Parts: sequence; C-alpha cells; structure tokens
Amino acid sequence: MKRILLGLLMLPSLFFAQTEKPNFVFLLVDDLGWGDFGCYGASFNETPNIDKLASEGMLFTNAYAACTVCSPSRAAILTGKYPARLQLTDWIDGHKYPYAKLKVPDWKMKMGPKEVLLPEALKEEGYNTAFLGKWHLMPEGQADFEEHYPTNHGFDVNIGGREWGAPKGPGKYFSPFDMPNLDNGKPGDFLTDKLTDAAVSILDTINKQNPFLLYFSYYTIHGPVMAPPELVKKYKQKAKTFTNSKNEYMDPARAGMVEKLDVSVGRLMAKLQDLGIDDNTVVILTGDNGGNYDETTNGLKGFKGFSHEGGTREPFLVKWPNKIKAGTVCKEKVMGTDFYPTMLDLAGLKLRKKQHMDGVSMLPLLTGKRKELKRKTLYWHYPHYHRTKPYGAILDGDWKLIEFFEEGNLELYNLKDDPFESNNLAATESSKAKSLLKKLKKWRVSVGAQMMEVNPNYDTTKAEKQLKKKKISKRKKLTEGFKI
Repeated sequence: MKRILLGLLMLPSLFFAQTEKPNFVFLLVDDLGWGDFGCYGASFNETPNIDKLASEGMLFTNAYAACTVCSPSRAAILTGKYPARLQLTDWIDGHKYPYAKLKVPDWKMKMGPKEVLLPEALKEEGYNTAFLGKWHLMPEGQADFEEHYPTNHGFDVNIGGREWGAPKGPGKYFSPFDMPNLDNGKPGDFLTDKLTDAAVSILDTINKQNPFLLYFSYYTIHGPVMAPPELVKKYKQKAKTFTNSKNEYMDPARAGMVEKLDVSVGRLMAKLQDLGIDDNTVVILTGDNGGNYDETTNGLKGFKGFSHEGGTREPFLVKWPNKIKAGTVCKEKVMGTDFYPTMLDLAGLKLRKKQHMDGVSMLPLLTGKRKELKRKTLYWHYPHYHRTKPYGAILDGDWKLIEFFEEGNLELYNLKDDPFESNNLAATESSKAKSLLKKLKKWRVSVGAQMMEVNPNYDTTKAEKQLKKKKISKRKKLTEGFKI
C-alpha cells in the first residue's frame, strides 16, 4: 500500500535566490489541550521551546478549532471553509450508532477534488510544499484510495501521511512505523523524532529554492499514549512531589509525548536559525481539537468531542520576526478556517474568497493595526454521536449557545462572565437564546449543512448499551445529556 518513494527529488529544481515572500512552517498538533503548554498555564508538562516561541511572537487566548474532532478541523484549515459547508463533519470513518434516536447524514469521508487547498494556492504562486505526519483526509479501502494522498492535493512531498488517524504500525509510536516515505529506523526510535529528522532534512533542501510551506501535522499527542521509557520514568518521579494546584492532567506518558513535541519544535526553530531563514519564516503552532482527557488546566469545561470550550478552544502561537511584535497577546476570537486567507495575506497574495468562504485574514491582528475583526460570530455543526449527543453551536460576541438535536435542549453561556460554562442561562435569558438559535438555524441553511433525521431503527436499550460499551460512563459529569 505504500506509495513510491517521492523524497526530495519531487521538489522543483529551480535553485534561485529566495524571494521576499515569506516561508511558512505550519505545526499542527493532534489532540492538543488548552493546558498542555507552559505558556498556557501548564507546570507539570515541560515546554521550554514552545514557551520561547510564544515569547517571540503572538499568543492567542481565544483561538478555536472548527470542529471538536480531527478530520473536519483539518479540512477546515486546508480549505478555509466550515466543515458543515464541506459536508465533512466527523472524523473519518466516524463512530457507528445504528440504534441511536437520530440518523447520521450521508456525510463526505474525503476531500473533494474541486477544492483548491492551501498548498495548491501557494504552489500557484511559486511555493514549494511538503507534508509530514497525520493526513486522515482520505477513505480506507475504497477504489479511489490512491487519489487522496497529500501529493494529490498540492503537496510536493508526503512523509507519513495516509488514511490513519493514529499510528497503527507494528510499533505504534515506536519503530517500525509502516508509513509512506518514512524509514523505520532502528528499534526504539520514536515517531515524533523520526518525522522531525525528515522535516529538518527537507528544510536543508527546500529553503534553497522558492519560498516554501512546510506543513508538519504531528501524530502526537493522539493515542496510543506512549513515550520513551526514560521520559515516563522522569514524569512518574515528578508526579510524586508535584503540587497539582491547577488540577492539571498528570499522565507521565502523555507528558513525555508533550516533551518530545517540545524538543521537535526546538529543533525546527534551531534549523531555521542555522539556515539563516528564520527572519523570513512565519511559524504557526496550533491544534485540531481539545485534549483527549477529562481535566484541563485553567478549568475549561469539556475535552475532545465536546461542544464546550475544552473541546473547541486551542493554543495558537505565531511568530514572524520583525513583523509580529514579540511577547504580544491577542484576545480576539479566531478559528481554523482563518489560516488559509491569513497565510495568503501574509505572502501578499490575492485572496481567494470563493475558496476560503468562511475564513478571514488575521493579518490586521498580527501587525497590531487592529485588536478586533469585523466578524463577530463563529459556528459549529456536529450531526454525529461521539461523547456527546449531536449538536450545533454559535459563539456571537461573548454569548455561546449550544443546541442538542435530539430533544432541542439548549445551553447558553456568557463566556465573559462565565468562561468555564458553569451557569446555563438558557431559561433566564430566553430571548437571547431564541435570537441566537434563529441565527444558528439561518446559518445552517446558508452553508447547506446536512441535518439528521429520525432513525427508523431507534432502540433505546440497544443505544444505551452501546454507549456504555464506548466507555462514556467514565466521564459521567460531562456526558451532555446521555443517560448512562
């Protein structure tokens, strides 16, 4: 199933001096929780390189993923469109709940060929492009399987990208990896290290040519939770004397994965500096959805899969020396759909509004010309069962409304007054709830969002039995209406 080794030979051989267009290093971390980095409040995890990156650029405190699970969020980043508009609304292949009350729509499980993805738009303007890590935007076992690799969507090189949403090779995060164009190394080699080795090698070659996009989509911190034994031992020792005053998630193996991520970021930043191209390189670091654990630093409610802030709000750091003021913090609400137009804008390229229909450029925020965007409303649409019942959500200014599709139940929060979503105001602020619900429904129609239908095979007993089998009962306080 492996594709023919493309390697660096697939890069265009136009060796001329770098133009003034900036390079882009886009770092996308899987299952990245709000409280995983020191710059966002973590003290159990150790992230000195990422914290340094934050100090050298801009840190966003209200950045949101376009979905609370991976594939739709990744599609939104690459297209600039809401998952609802793409009709790619769940992770590929999604959970199956055949006896649930509502029937999941016939959603798309691959990237449409008509979409002009971010790397394709940049290639049209002379950029070279490379992809590393997790893709998870292609079907498994279909006849057109081979047509959906990253190299079919604008990337010159693909290292590690395939249909997997998590490492499934014989060694998982340890060698052997069984990933396209990535050698298995030697026993004990760790996947994050090997992908970083490849990224460093690509930088050695790609920077001599046109401006470039290096899109590093980490498999980490997604499960299976695994880290080198020495790091697991280190954090087990730390946990014995650690005062957990912030209710941090303390998993020694996961902390080891975060440290390996931090080392990777440090290596990449050092390489850019060694090559003398750091001043002309925009570095972006963010995540695809909330962390896959129960507790979150700073108390955000929920986690991966949930409609609440812990499942949607993401770390987001961006650095561009001499262009973005170091050590700045932005409180404006932004989303994964915004990266596409922002990167085109940063490169001085013409925006493609018919493509990134839902994203807006963050350039005025990054340059300090503005503290706010004209857009004030963000939307989510999740017509699927996961750890929650299916839902839609709208964030309008400080007000957030969540609608659960089965019974039409509503949750309303004022995030300015209640950032941890502890006080549901849907009953006491009914006029506000009705107004936001009307706006949410109007948006769904405008983007062609697929809606759910009554399931003719609905069986209460079988549905609840399946939910228990999915181990949702372990998270009783955060089951969003499930009766366990």
